[in-house]
Amino acid sequence: MFQTFEPASGPSHVADRVASLRAWMAKAKLDAFLIPRADEHQGEYVPPSAERLQWLTGFTGSAGIAVVTRTSAALFIDGRYTVQAKAETDTTVFEVSLLARPRLTEWLGENLGKRAIVGFDAWLHTINEARRLSVALNAKGHALKAVSKNPIDKLWGRQRPAASSAPVVVHPAELSGQSPHEKIAAIQKILKADGQHATVLTLPDSICWALNIRGSDVAHNPVALAFAIVPASGKAELFIAPEKIDATVRQHLAGFAKILPPAALVERLKSLRKGAKRVRVDTDSAAAWFERTLGGKTISPGRDPCILPKAIKSAAEISGARMAHIRDGVAIARYLCWLDDAAAGGTLDEITSVKHLEACRAETGALREISFATISGSGPHGAIVHYRVTENTNRILQPGELFLIDSGAQYQDGTTDITRTVAIGQPSDEMCQRFTAVLKGHIAIATARFPKGTRGIDLDPFARRALWDIGCDYDHGTGHGIGSYLSVHEGPQSISRGGMAVLSPGMLLSNEPGYYQEGAYGIRIENVVLVTDAAPIDAGDRPMMAFETLTLAPIDRRLIVAAQLSASERAWLNSYHARVDKILADQVDEPTRRWLSAATAPL
Repeated sequence: MFQTFEPASGPSHVADRVASLRAWMAKAKLDAFLIPRADEHQGEYVPPSAERLQWLTGFTGSAGIAVVTRTSAALFIDGRYTVQAKAETDTTVFEVSLLARPRLTEWLGENLGKRAIVGFDAWLHTINEARRLSVALNAKGHALKAVSKNPIDKLWGRQRPAASSAPVVVHPAELSGQSPHEKIAAIQKILKADGQHATVLTLPDSICWALNIRGSDVAHNPVALAFAIVPASGKAELFIAPEKIDATVRQHLAGFAKILPPAALVERLKSLRKGAKRVRVDTDSAAAWFERTLGGKTISPGRDPCILPKAIKSAAEISGARMAHIRDGVAIARYLCWLDDAAAGGTLDEITSVKHLEACRAETGALREISFATISGSGPHGAIVHYRVTENTNRILQPGELFLIDSGAQYQDGTTDITRTVAIGQPSDEMCQRFTAVLKGHIAIATARFPKGTRGIDLDPFARRALWDIGCDYDHGTGHGIGSYLSVHEGPQSISRGGMAVLSPGMLLSNEPGYYQEGAYGIRIENVVLVTDAAPIDAGDRPMMAFETLTLAPIDRRLIVAAQLSASERAWLNSYHARVDKILADQVDEPTRRWLSAATAPL
């Protein structure tokens, strides 16, 4: 299994750990300390050794920040985790609040005395985040102070997991579509055009993409934790633990990159500073430590030069994504066929469901990892957007409820992400009504045509309109970018209220509107879509784009109120289901083929 089900530490240790942190704060003469859900690379997913927020608060979500003062504490999370956070932390210690941008500094202003000193670890906050915090605190007479060592690491002690030493592997050029030489040359062209001497790469997925390597330092993400410097001319420099590099990888890197130990990074940055070089640093993603080490005059702010080309997939990556989704579709069809039969007995539980789904994917013979911990939520657990089943929370799929299963796979040729909501027994009229509203939003995105220059924020309302019409909504984004055998959440593209990146052909995104009734059920329908150039429209006066749906799996017809769908919506659904059946039918066993035929029958 790539997923485990052991319970997290939970709220029982929270009070004692916060008390220990406060004792340290008193000795360090700090009035508050910040604990973000981040590691030194500022990635969404972090290795076990960097799960500091979880250790202190019990909260296991992938985004959040805690602040502890001498007498109060708060945990700030986004809309995906409103239910989960309250269940996982000790709410007598931590106030749980949604993290609107000004909320953290407002809270600090309300809970700090005069001229307070707020401590932070410069490795765990981005340059821009630290700058904003410092300005906001200074305006109130407070100060932001970097600590030399993170106190959580010391308090965690011997129980803190060791850093990963997993080996790096080569990612074949035929799957990436570009050689590392070509990618580095393109980066160097950008640097020269912008008058910069070098760029520092801090995001592991950017480094792995640029160098055509992969790793397994972070669960479910095939990345190697490292830093890199790409000069405007010459070889790149990869700062990585040497034990991760074997002879094959060393030979692969030899022509375009030098391998250096992590300890050499400090001196290399200091040499750039001393030489008065202009160093490109992405201040939205690089840790504040880099500004402190390089100095503000050395830094030439600029977006990570890998971000956009990584998001716009090559022809080889697009071909691989299509193949990965066909393979994944076969596994999902087999799983959903099994689920219908297994759930009918009233004994199937959430963990067994996860195990069977992973087994279906493993039987493809191509599964390298899952792309995130499977969300297997029956009944009220489905309303917890990022629910993670454990041995303590495991629940039977019961008749009359909905079951939400959100999962994905890492294949060498592509990364998948799919959510299906399934009726267990007879669903209620309300469930069907709201499922159909979510489906209408999903179809609105899938069928959208939009002009060049369109951003995700422009499309996000398409997915919400049907829910708004019945007085409902959801508190997460409609879609996130997806990597190519890399992170399942990839920027800069998204379909969301914050989606400011322009969408371009070749980008992969999820299409996943939802609805959640706390304590009762959750609904989400998610497919992966590819941005494409759309065929010209007669009399149209500007080029248009569209989405191609890659995911292949039935959408539960038992939950659809046909009368709520327009003729065009029904046509899309029937066409999609016909395509699913045509592509998958000859690749599944006979029982699954019969089930698939019924599940994809015209509405």
